[in-house]
Amino acid sequence: MKLFSWNVNGLRACMGKGFLDFFQQARPDALCLQETKLQPGQLELELPGYQQYWNSAEKKGYSGTALFTRIPPLDVQYGIGSPAHDSEGRAITAEFQDFFLLTCYSPNAQRELARLDFRMAWEDRLRTYVKELEARKPVVLCGDLNVAHQEIDLKNPGPNRGNAGFSDQEREKMTQLLQSGLVDSFRHLYPDTAGAYTWWSYMYHARERNAGWRIDYFLLSQSLLPRLADSRIHAQVAGSDHCPVELELYDT
Repeated sequence: MKLFSWNVNGLRACMGKGFLDFFQQARPDALCLQETKLQPGQLELELPGYQQYWNSAEKKGYSGTALFTRIPPLDVQYGIGSPAHDSEGRAITAEFQDFFLLTCYSPNAQRELARLDFRMAWEDRLRTYVKELEARKPVVLCGDLNVAHQEIDLKNPGPNRGNAGFSDQEREKMTQLLQSGLVDSFRHLYPDTAGAYTWWSYMYHARERNAGWRIDYFLLSQSLLPRLADSRIHAQVAGSDHCPVELELYDT
């Protein structure tokens, strides 16, 4: 089973930068998107064989998530049970036979951590929500979690210490999420791999220099580790300032 996640930074823009070519080549069993920036009816996307689920922000041109799957889910839920956060369309949960798949777009803490309190409340509710799901069956949590957890996860950790995405507070919340029972699939398989990034600034030729951050993840319940075949970063795929990430699971 191959699961993909991608922050497309505006799906309509990404469509003009090779999105469908990527999709046809990847042939995912499920693809989770973040930052779709779409309202209902703004894009007619033909993906034969796939069911489509969308969660749009109330604010136009902002945030939003989507899930395309060729495995029919047993159930689909939107949000994480937090009205203040759920108005921004940041999560979709699909229930499959063996696990829940949760696509997530975590809030950015913004410059000078102006939105840190909102972000911290999100983190606490997300962790509780994942544990509620895990009480029923294992969880695969993917998406743009907007945090580089360790120094190895970004090119320049020193100058970025305390900035949004690498603040002590956000990193600690990621630690708490992992300590609650989830596993960072990429770091589990590749604990010492440096230079593995999923997001690059559009400024200063950051992508050409590979001066990036790893902020897009596939986390999974520990009980799913025997099924973990690989966790990949597709840095060669353009179309957004993020690249797709992939989780491959052995079939049961």
